[in-house]
Amino acid sequence: MATENGSARIGKSVVIRGEVKGGEDLIIDGRVEGTVTLTESRLTIGPSANVAADLTARDILIQGQVQGNIVASGRLELRSGCVVEGDVRALRLAVEDNAVFRGKVDLTQGAKTAEAVPATNS
Repeated sequence: MATENGSARIGKSVVIRGEVKGGEDLIIDGRVEGTVTLTESRLTIGPSANVAADLTARDILIQGQVQGNIVASGRLELRSGCVVEGDVRALRLAVEDNAVFRGKVDLTQGAKTAEAVPATNS
């Protein structure tokens, strides 16, 4: 996987327990337990990553294992081979073949559209 310019990286041998916050893109290849909050940035969970944390970011790409709830204000992408256990809330969701997902999905764009357009029963 090519690294993006300006992205911070948590390497394969790194274990973090606690709260991770930042204002730049982040790539996780190691183990993170707790919470990850990157409100205006992109989060990438690499194929060797093992994450037991709630994730919040603008865009999230998951290739490894995640156990926790996920909130993406933009796009959430589940790649082939990933395993995700937890509830998901996102504006857009893409799921590739062979991605494993267990949880609930709330596509917030659909919820906002439903609120804006009153239902009519004829």
